Amino acid sequence: MAIEGFTPYRKEEAEEYDRNRWWLGMTWGMLFDKATDVYPWKEALTDGVNRDTYRQLREKVDKLAIALINLGIKPAERVMVQAPNWSEFIYAFYAVQKIAAIPVLLIPRQSHNEIIHMCNITDPIAWIIPERHGRTDYLPLIESVQTEYKKLRNIITVRAESDKYTKLERLIEDTELNEENLRKLRERRADPNEVAQILPTGGTTGMPKAVARAHNPYLCNVEYHVRALEITSDDVVMTIAPMSHAQGLLCGIGHSMFAMAKFVLCDSTKPDDMCRMIQEEKVTSIGTVPTLVDRIVNYEKIGDYDLSSLKHIMAGGAMSTPDLIEKVYARLGCRYVNEFGSSEGTHCSTRANDDLDTILHKVGKPCCPYDRYKVINPATGKDLGLNVEGELVAKGPSVFTGYFRSPEINEEIFTGDGFFRTGDLAKIDEGGYITITGRIKDIIIRGGENLSAPEMEELIKSHEKVRDAAVVGMPDRLLGERACAYIVPEAGWEPTLEEIVAYLKNRGASVLQLPERVEKIRELPLTGVGKVDKKALREDIKAKVEAG
Repeated sequence: MAIEGFTPYRKEEAEEYDRNRWWLGMTWGMLFDKATDVYPWKEALTDGVNRDTYRQLREKVDKLAIALINLGIKPAERVMVQAPNWSEFIYAFYAVQKIAAIPVLLIPRQSHNEIIHMCNITDPIAWIIPERHGRTDYLPLIESVQTEYKKLRNIITVRAESDKYTKLERLIEDTELNEENLRKLRERRADPNEVAQILPTGGTTGMPKAVARAHNPYLCNVEYHVRALEITSDDVVMTIAPMSHAQGLLCGIGHSMFAMAKFVLCDSTKPDDMCRMIQEEKVTSIGTVPTLVDRIVNYEKIGDYDLSSLKHIMAGGAMSTPDLIEKVYARLGCRYVNEFGSSEGTHCSTRANDDLDTILHKVGKPCCPYDRYKVINPATGKDLGLNVEGELVAKGPSVFTGYFRSPEINEEIFTGDGFFRTGDLAKIDEGGYITITGRIKDIIIRGGENLSAPEMEELIKSHEKVRDAAVVGMPDRLLGERACAYIVPEAGWEPTLEEIVAYLKNRGASVLQLPERVEKIRELPLTGVGKVDKKALREDIKAKVEAG
């Protein structure tokens, strides 16, 4: 029985996917148990601090899962997991999966406003979070969320020094794997057609939406991506993207467990740390974003490291320039996998045998051969056919069916015949290969993270001295884009970036909601139908950036 707010697949479609075994009929918990049963003595996971064999990983996850049952967490209840690329994220993710609860995966940098928004949508009853990570002290955040959202029964802290909240490590240490506890765990079986996890997505019209993904379609995505990239148990998979990002979940957690490979978590974006980890762990496969690939290939000390183990780098979340791809081949000697995907389940990639020209200019073809992609006229919905630019839409066994508890939005983002409107402009050629040519959604893609321009605008316009505002992407060599705010101020006021950022932070905005440049403008340009002409603003800021 689907939980309230989740849109199940249409009955006839679900039956087709089951009948043809495009869906495996497995859950994340089943996938985990299978891998740990097959390779108990094999090294499974390291983050540079912890190092676990599959057997050790199984013991930790099972102990934590039993502890969560003993805390009273019931099937289908939601548990927020907000942790960096530490092994504890993996312990928590699989423990929640194994008790048939639902992890709500939060990005480490999300702050009060976004978390409260996700709480109001998903109704979590527990929260797994560090006390501190780097320079971030999470204790004030925990207290502010608890003050406003009263339903959290359990706060579980990771690598904590204080005893203010329940410690995750202590839950593992104090739990026994006796027959009674293991029996309780075996009785917690999730349904492959039920919700496996909920991810936030970068908002395009406001705060993040909640993407509820069931086990069957998500593991369908995992299976065919592993097949397409020919990942095996001999590989060493490393991820630098946050685990709660769609890429970290799919290409990191999913790839490693499905292929029964070794998984390396990198919690640093410094080029020396990334290179050192590749060398020490003999990494063969990396999932990341073009920005971080750029840092590696342009690192002046790259020659100090042995990176010869690398077989391929997968990069998505932003456009990969031909220059970057060619540098990977020249300086790393490994294959570049150009990708396009989203939390909603759309996923395309180039293949191992694709020629360089394809990899330079296209994002490949759908990983799942049973997903259907087409290009339509955004206004009429008419199928435009091959080699014609239009809006890319998708439907199939790995594509989601709707945002959680968002019926109004779901009415808008699906076509009448059930295709998900990606908001991206694209062309599809005779071989099924896709070229992304632009986008319809009003987002800025900064280093692989989707930033909502309307969301920033709403926050900026709440300033008493701002008459109007528009936010657009400005070109950036390293990050692809950064956010520029055009502000129409009250007479006599000169807005500065520092003042706007301080105001937004005081409003509880996260770093994902902060502009990186402010331009004063007398009035915003308008199109012929009276809308803000963002194309004109993008051209203006591009010219200013190029002029220096």
